[in-house]
Amino acid sequence: MQAQEVLRQLRIPELDDVRQYVRGFPTNALMGMGAFAAITTYWFATRPKALKPPCDLGMQSVEMPGGERARRSVLNDSDEHMTHYYNDARTIYEVFQRGLRVSNNGPCLGSRKPNQPYEWQTYQEVSDRAENLGSALLNKGHSHTGDKFIGIFSQNRPEWTISELACYTYSLVAVPLYDTLGTEAIGYIIDRATIATVICDVPEKARMILDCVGEKGRTVKTIVLMEEFDSDLVTRAKESGIEILSLQEFEPPKPEDLALICFTSGTTGNPKGAMLTHGNVICNTAAFIKITQPSTKDVLISFLPLAHMFERVVEGVILIHGARIGYFQGDIKLLMDDLKMLQPTVFPVVPRLLNRMFDKVFGQANTPLKRWLLDFAFRRKEAELKSGVVRKDSMWDKLIFKKVQASLGGRVRLMITGAAPVSPTILTFLRAALGCQFYEGYGQTECTAGCSMSMPGDWTAGHVGPPLPCNAIKLVDVAEMNYLAANGEGEVCVKGPNVFQGYLKDPEKTAEAIDKDGWLHTGDIGKWLPNGTLKIVDRKKHIFKLAQGEYIAPEKIETVYNRSDPVAQIFVHGDSLQACLVGIVVPDPDFLPIWAKKKGIEGSYSELCNNKDVKKAILEDILNLGKQAGLKSFEQVRDIVLHPEMFSVQNGLLTPTLKAKRAELRSHFREQIDELYAGIKV
Repeated sequence: MQAQEVLRQLRIPELDDVRQYVRGFPTNALMGMGAFAAITTYWFATRPKALKPPCDLGMQSVEMPGGERARRSVLNDSDEHMTHYYNDARTIYEVFQRGLRVSNNGPCLGSRKPNQPYEWQTYQEVSDRAENLGSALLNKGHSHTGDKFIGIFSQNRPEWTISELACYTYSLVAVPLYDTLGTEAIGYIIDRATIATVICDVPEKARMILDCVGEKGRTVKTIVLMEEFDSDLVTRAKESGIEILSLQEFEPPKPEDLALICFTSGTTGNPKGAMLTHGNVICNTAAFIKITQPSTKDVLISFLPLAHMFERVVEGVILIHGARIGYFQGDIKLLMDDLKMLQPTVFPVVPRLLNRMFDKVFGQANTPLKRWLLDFAFRRKEAELKSGVVRKDSMWDKLIFKKVQASLGGRVRLMITGAAPVSPTILTFLRAALGCQFYEGYGQTECTAGCSMSMPGDWTAGHVGPPLPCNAIKLVDVAEMNYLAANGEGEVCVKGPNVFQGYLKDPEKTAEAIDKDGWLHTGDIGKWLPNGTLKIVDRKKHIFKLAQGEYIAPEKIETVYNRSDPVAQIFVHGDSLQACLVGIVVPDPDFLPIWAKKKGIEGSYSELCNNKDVKKAILEDILNLGKQAGLKSFEQVRDIVLHPEMFSVQNGLLTPTLKAKRAELRSHFREQIDELYAGIKV
């Protein structure tokens, strides 16, 4: 009875009771309640949602059994390394064939002329052109069992990719040549790889090949040109016994077959030809797919050199999904125009471009109010990043960041940076400002392209992510630098199906790079972070001793000093005969005048480079950065000189991959270095 009484008291009100109750509310109150309900419903439906991480971000890699302290990605279900993503795409040839099938013959490769829209070739058109070119190469005597090396000497354009696909269609091997290598290095590569056919984009490059041949007997028999050429070039080539052909005028490979020979632009000595198989490239491609999840709707802007494997692997990721690739016009100054026209969704970049973007955004915030608004908006977006939210439709995007997003075409959803360290400050700011998934990776040609990359949902900077699913990473002792694997520090070593086969005709260098257990020694010093991600902290290769015996890793110091606002480039020098370090600093020509003016110093760029007060201020700034970064006193430069000309490939101070040629820098600045040491001694 008591239970029935309780139920009667707790009965659900009848609909008529509810209506009578609601009629007692004022109209305004009812409207307010309705509006509140509508707003709440809309907010729940449209609220920003964090990108779901593919794993626990607190533990992104795990230690493998065996006692070597090697770690693997948690994206793998077992200790087996990822070798491919799709069962029907185990070679680079099959990558394109899959893209051809899933694209439904959609647009594949696009290019444009100045002030014109992009023109696209379909997947079938690209396939037909590749088969025709490959058949012609076979007719010239090439085969996968004999004369199989084909040189490709061109800027990024559709014909580059078509030439590469032509090689893979008939199991030939592509050998990319850099635009900026110079005749001596190109001649060396031609001899080393015994290249009989070179495919060039413009007659100037064909003449460069002929210059190489003219020096001594070479193996080149045929040059295929993408652009039109005149009879003088044909005549000159005949004198060297070379045939000039126009691009206009088998059996598929296996995963273990050689696909590419990529000559790495070493900072010393001759380039080394890294031999990469189809399997090497495919497992790296698969790992990128596992993390980035591309789709058929993606559009890639291709402007990073295709002679570098980073760009090649990204293109493979696009082709395997039947998506589109648009090539820049060949002039980096027109890249922003190409971006606006193409509206890419995938945008691979290098840190140097990110630095320019960062400087441009902050350069436009030229009043205290604009700078305050920019900083405030960044803090709001950064807070969302920390909770895993990536978007470009917030109030701050519409008010502050819309312009910089529009400058990239307005549709970028995925960016990847690698090739060199990027400032954590710059990476975090651009992740917030651009509102897209922005990954940082690490690797080298010897592991195809990448061996680690940051995870979706982990938008913290200062690390390069866990190992890729295609490889394991372990750290080994570098006792002379006090890096011990037991402390989670040491030289980064990589093992997996993405590790290259060795250097072409150079067993000694191969043995130096790959140990007897198959581990690739990168020469970089890494550190494991608590969440299983890798942080690159130093470089083993260029270490030297000072007079007192202290070991110095100059690249680590340069990375710290490069965070200084007025510094564009820096070269840190020391040797065993000197007790301290000195530096050559190239100030940023765009930022230096602004920076100096704030300190009450005005003048032209060259005048500022010769100003003692400017030099003193820059020296103080980099020393403060060094102190904040924990550099020891002997790791800090004692004095610097300001140099007004950028280090570049053209003046011989950088490699084609924009790495410092330390021997050339020492020689080039020997007089200034001696003067710096003389001044210190006084």
